[in-house]
Amino acid sequence: MKKYTDIAIRLIGLIRRDGVYPLLKKSAGIFRREGLAGLRWRAGNLLPPSYGYSEWIEQYDRLDEETINQLRADIATMAALPRIAVVMPTYNADPIWLAEAIDSVRNQIYPHWELCIADDASTSKEIRPLLERYAQEDARIRVVFRNENGHISAASNSALALATSDWVALLDHDDVLAQHALYFVAKEIIRRPDARLFYSDEDKIDSKGKRQAPYFKCEMNIDLFYSQNMISHLGVYQKRLLDEIGGFRVGFEGSQDYDLALRCLERIGTEAIVHIPRVLYHWRVHAASTSASGEAKPYALLAGERALNEHFARQGIDGSAEAVPRGYRARYRLPEQRPLVSLIIPTRNGVKLLRQCIDSILKKTAYSPYEIIVIDNGSDEKATLDYLRSLSNTENIRVIRDDRPFNYSALNNMAISSANGEIVGLINNDIEVITETWLDEMVSLAIQPGVGAVGAKLLYPDERIQHAGVVTGLGGVANHAHKFLPRNSYGYFCRSAIISSFSAVTAACLIVRKAIYQQVGGLNEIDLAVAFNDVDFCLRVRDAGYRNVWTPYAELFHHESATRGSEDNPEKVARFNREVSYMQSHWGDSLNNDPAYSPNLTLDHEGFKLAWPPRVEPLLGHAAPHENKEAA
Repeated sequence: MKKYTDIAIRLIGLIRRDGVYPLLKKSAGIFRREGLAGLRWRAGNLLPPSYGYSEWIEQYDRLDEETINQLRADIATMAALPRIAVVMPTYNADPIWLAEAIDSVRNQIYPHWELCIADDASTSKEIRPLLERYAQEDARIRVVFRNENGHISAASNSALALATSDWVALLDHDDVLAQHALYFVAKEIIRRPDARLFYSDEDKIDSKGKRQAPYFKCEMNIDLFYSQNMISHLGVYQKRLLDEIGGFRVGFEGSQDYDLALRCLERIGTEAIVHIPRVLYHWRVHAASTSASGEAKPYALLAGERALNEHFARQGIDGSAEAVPRGYRARYRLPEQRPLVSLIIPTRNGVKLLRQCIDSILKKTAYSPYEIIVIDNGSDEKATLDYLRSLSNTENIRVIRDDRPFNYSALNNMAISSANGEIVGLINNDIEVITETWLDEMVSLAIQPGVGAVGAKLLYPDERIQHAGVVTGLGGVANHAHKFLPRNSYGYFCRSAIISSFSAVTAACLIVRKAIYQQVGGLNEIDLAVAFNDVDFCLRVRDAGYRNVWTPYAELFHHESATRGSEDNPEKVARFNREVSYMQSHWGDSLNNDPAYSPNLTLDHEGFKLAWPPRVEPLLGHAAPHENKEAA
């Protein structure tokens, strides 16, 4: 009864906040995209990831007078004081919101800034007097009035031309900077002298000034960046870098900042891009803003698609990008001479599942060439043995008998040593192929320079998500992202619907170059016979300089642990606890600092909800509480 009372209370709160019509419209969208299962899931999980955000702000992001004074005192001790130009193009802005944007710069705790505004020939009679008044009141504010409207790229370049600082922060004319935004930017500039581009977390602010929908980002993630402009707000660029690339390009309006960041990436690489895990930017929500709806500016999506494709061409990436709902999809072309893939399937009995797995591969895999290596780990059921013998008549299938006690790592290592493929795939015997191009998709990613392991979107038989990447630290060691969401859910800021890097992916369906597998020593068969061997493997692949990628465009069912069962006897529990202990002692605190996840998000469960407390240094004047607290 309490659960339904809580749901009713949450519903009333959502209606009060958003109104009945927006809630109905959102529900209709969920039903179209995710079906009845999605609505049911949402009904039981009405709290969005940012529920309790107002309380979270009050506890961890509130600036009282004591905190402000301490931040100012800290500024006084800084050995270097980087100067930051805030660049803002404007055209016929709402005067109230424009004033709020300007005031958010004037109210910065960090005082070493200049505000460079370019008015793009606004026709509103209120704009020029407002801008002239601000310029007269504060010598740090510079304004240029353009004679003709040139749209946002040209106006941004006009504003950029006013800048005399070494660093440039981008601000839209209806958005708001957090009061401590430039303080934390300056701190990071000093701390990271090798960096040339910074970006922060962001949230949205409505017409009444209420903050909502925080996007707590991960560290620079090239595959996620190719799927969405994760840099966006607040983006802070080295002025010399912007001069080197020629500023904004006319013709990319709507995605001019995405194009700008892509061209910067080409010059500086990912290592010079630093994430600041704090909400430093408040994005205004209104009907015409892209913060309110991805469909508000369809031309922006097309401009972003073109920016990505031109970036691919300049970088020599053999692929293309296309706009998809909530982002972009990168498609990488397979070579004319496709590499042989060796699919490794350990099994013991369970003929029904094994037959389903192999039949689905044979019937639903468009990719060629591939071979299947079945490792029979002591099957003793007649039906299974008969089926395994029958497989010997299939040209591209081999069966290897291995009667050792079950050790998943050792079985795969043994089979891969004899695999003929340039690419190897670890496949559970309870996997069932859904999409015919699953292997095309995964191999096309695996052969990209810098890519290590590639994981797939795995679904439970009821079409809820079982695997959409692995986050380390969840539950103590690691767990799957977006677990139990409906199949077509977008997930946290679309991460269950777009390609991105994760620290690890599950070996239930994992594709990797054989050379990389051997380079890092394969799976750890000494310490991790059953659990977490895939996580440990992926972390070693990451430490070797590769990135692990997850794609939603390879979909398979996973009838999880159907043949080996769960950890349900004392021996299995003891072994599992040893493997947990090994992971925690070997990887230490790094498990709780997953670069593909945010320190502001919880490690208690898979829902991308708020962390209580966040795993970041508290604001000066804020004591970090010792106890964890869940908002939901």
